[in-house]
Amino acid sequence: MKYENEAFRGLKLIGWLFLLSTVLVASHKGEFWPFSIYPMFSQAGNSWSRALLIEIEPDDTTNIWDEKPLGSIDQRNVVPVKRLGVDQIDYSNFISKTERWTPGRINALKTLFPEQQLQGKTVMATKATGKLVREDSVAVILTPMFRISADTIRVNPLITIDPPD
Repeated sequence: MKYENEAFRGLKLIGWLFLLSTVLVASHKGEFWPFSIYPMFSQAGNSWSRALLIEIEPDDTTNIWDEKPLGSIDQRNVVPVKRLGVDQIDYSNFISKTERWTPGRINALKTLFPEQQLQGKTVMATKATGKLVREDSVAVILTPMFRISADTIRVNPLITIDPPD
């Protein structure tokens, strides 16, 4: 008798928890947000930023620092950073999340790319910022940050360089 009473109480508790979770999920359009770890759900509609590495002509200096829409670049010029021995997530976080650029941070960016991999290439470290412009449309703007070659790094003149710490 005692076990039946405890089993009934346990089933009743499980039923209430099931009902509570059903109500919470139903009221949040199928997602119970405190448990959401996926930014595509928990941050939908917010602007975002990532980084691209774009190969450019070494002698190209016309309008290289102008912002451009993503559709204006030739996708064949996008350089997979993994091919250069750089982790994509590290590179993207470095470019998109750095708020204060110092000479040390710029030097760290330069050391991210092995010189031998950049021989004969000039690349543009670019910040890609996307935002929802209509209910069903996203605009992605590319902001050139750094022009990198095997021996030099040039900074976009619009970027403020803080003094060394």
